[in-house]
Amino acid sequence: MTSPRTEWRRPMVARDPQESHRAASPLELLFDLAFVVAIARAAAELHHAIAENHVGAGLSSYLLVFFAIWWSWINFTWFASAYDCDDAPYRALALLKMAGVLVLAVGVPDVFRGDLGTVILGYTIMRVAMVALWLRAAAGDPSRRRVCRTYAVGLVVLQVLWVLLLLVPAPWIYVGAVVLIVAEVSLPPLAESRGPATPWHPEHIAERYGLLTLIVLGEVILGITNAFAGALTEAGFSIGLLVLGLGGLFVVVGLWWIYFLAGDDEGLTSLRVALTWGYGHYLVFGAVAAVGGGIEAAVDVEEHIAHVSPVTAAFSVAVPIAVVLVTLTLLRRLTWAAGSLVPGLAVGGAVGVLVCAALAGLVGDGVSILLMGVVLLVVLVAFLLTARRRARVHA
Repeated sequence: MTSPRTEWRRPMVARDPQESHRAASPLELLFDLAFVVAIARAAAELHHAIAENHVGAGLSSYLLVFFAIWWSWINFTWFASAYDCDDAPYRALALLKMAGVLVLAVGVPDVFRGDLGTVILGYTIMRVAMVALWLRAAAGDPSRRRVCRTYAVGLVVLQVLWVLLLLVPAPWIYVGAVVLIVAEVSLPPLAESRGPATPWHPEHIAERYGLLTLIVLGEVILGITNAFAGALTEAGFSIGLLVLGLGGLFVVVGLWWIYFLAGDDEGLTSLRVALTWGYGHYLVFGAVAAVGGGIEAAVDVEEHIAHVSPVTAAFSVAVPIAVVLVTLTLLRRLTWAAGSLVPGLAVGGAVGVLVCAALAGLVGDGVSILLMGVVLLVVLVAFLLTARRRARVHA
C-alpha cells in the first residue's frame, strides 16, 4: 500500500518513453484551458488589426505574442512528457505556471500597442515554476542531472535578459526580442547534447500537440459562429454571411481532417526529428489560429464595419491556410513513411486557396472563403485516396 508521504511527494524520476497507453492527464487538460484564453486574445487582436487595415503591424505583433504563448506551452509539455510524477508539489508548480499564462494573456493586447511588460511578467512567474521543476528532475534523475541543470540555468539567464530588455528603447527592443527568441529555441538542443536525452514519450507528445490543434481550431469555429450569428438576425437575413459561415465550416473540417490523418508519433524516433517537428508546429498552430482571426475580419467586411477590402480579408484567411498545408507536408516528410504522401497535393491546395482569395474582389469574400473550403476538401479527398491506394500496394 502506498504511504501518505509517498502520495504527497514522490521522487521525480524519468518516465518510461515506451510506456503503453500513455495519455494526457487531467492536469494537462486543465493546463491547456489556460491557453484557450491567451490564444483567443491573440487571434482577436489580429482580427482587429486586419479589420483596421493595420495588417503589417498587426501580423508582426501577432507572431511575437503567439511565439510567447506557444513557447510557454511547449516548455511544460515536453517536460511533463518526461517527468510527470503527479505529486502535490508537481501540481502546485503546474498551477503556478498556469497563473503565469493567465498574466501573459492579460498582456496580449499590450503587445499590439508596443508594450511587452505584462507578458514578460507572466513569463517570469512561469519561469519560477519551470526552474523549480527542472531542479527537482535533476535531483530525481542522476543520469540526466547535467541536462536538467543546464535547462534550469539557461531559463534563469534568459529570463533575466528578458527583464533587462524592458530597459531597451524602441525599436531596438524588438531586435533584442528576436535575438532572445533565437536563444530560447537554442536552449533545448544545447541542454539535450549534454547527456542522455530527456525521455519524452512520442505517442504522448503527438497527442498533446493534437489537443492544442483542437484549441486553435476553436478560433476558426468562433469566427464561423459569428458569421452565422450575423446572417440570422432580427434585422434581416444575410446570404453573404451565411455563405461565409458555410465556407468557414468547410475550412475547419478540412484543416481538422488533414491534421488528424495520424501517424506522426511513429516517426518521432530521434531528437533531431522531434525538435524539427515540434518547432515546426509554431507555424501550424499560429497559422490555424490566424485563420480564425481572418474569418472574423471577413465577417466585419460583410457587415460593412471594416476598413479593409474583401481581397485583403480573403487573403488573411487564404495565406495561413496555405502555410498550414505546406508546413504540415514538410513536417510529415520527416515523420511519415517514405512515399506515403504527395507534396504536390499540398502545394496545389496552397495555390488553390490563394487563387480563391484573389477572386474575392469579383465574387466577395464570403464566396471566396467557400471556394477555399471546397479546395481544402478536394485536397483532403486526394490525400485519402492516395493513402488508400498506397495501402493496397503494400498489402
